[in-house]
Amino acid sequence: MKSKGSILMKLVLLQYLSVLCFSQDFDFFYFVQQWPGSYCDTQRSCCYPTTGKPSADFGIHGLWPNYKDVSYPSNCDTNNPFQPSQISDLISSLERNWPTLACPSGNGIQFWTHEWEKHGTCSESIVSRQHDYFEAALILKQRANLLQALISAGIQPDGGSYSLSSINAAIKGATGYTPFIQCNVDSTSNSQLYQVYLCVNTNGSDFIECPVFPSGKCGSKIEFPSF
Repeated sequence: MKSKGSILMKLVLLQYLSVLCFSQDFDFFYFVQQWPGSYCDTQRSCCYPTTGKPSADFGIHGLWPNYKDVSYPSNCDTNNPFQPSQISDLISSLERNWPTLACPSGNGIQFWTHEWEKHGTCSESIVSRQHDYFEAALILKQRANLLQALISAGIQPDGGSYSLSSINAAIKGATGYTPFIQCNVDSTSNSQLYQVYLCVNTNGSDFIECPVFPSGKCGSKIEFPSF
C-alpha cells in the first residue's frame, strides 16, 4: 500500500509539471525596438559596444512571449542556456541590429544571453532553436523599418518635438499595425521617444494587431533626440 507521503509527493510533482508546461505556452510576442538616442540621453547615460558606436537606427530590444492578460512567462528552461556557437552566422547582423548600450561596454553576448534565457526559452514550444529565435527578430526588424517610416512622414531624429499621434500614424501607415510607444525622460526630464512595441503571432513570423498594450503613456508631444 502506498504511503500518504508518496501520493502527496506525486501530486506535487504533477502540479509542478503542469505549471512548467503551461509556462511555455503564450498568446503573442511583443517585438520591441529602442531608439539609441533616447537610451543614452538620460541621467544614467550609456556605453557604446566594444564594436563601436551603433548606427543611428532603432535597435532590437527583444522578442517577448506574452499573455493577453499582460503577464508573461520568463526563464522557462534552465537546461537550454544561450550558446553563441548556435548563432555564429548571425553575430555580425546582431551587432548591427541588436546592439548593447549597457555599461560597462560589452560585445552583446551578455545582452543576447539575457534575452534568450529570460524570453526566448519561453517560445521553445514553437520557436525551438536559438538560431530561429534570433533570426526571426532580425527579419521582423527589417520588415518594420521604423526609422524609414518616421522619416518618410517628416519625423526626424533631430531633437525636435512631434505629436504622439503623428508618430503612431506614421508607423501604422508603414507596417499596417498599431504600435505602442513607450517614452522615457532625458537628463532634463523632457519626455522622449524611447521604445516601439509591435505585436507578432506565436510563430514569430507576422505582425498582428496587439491584443493588449503594456501600461504607461507618453505626453501628446514628445522629443525624438539625435544620436
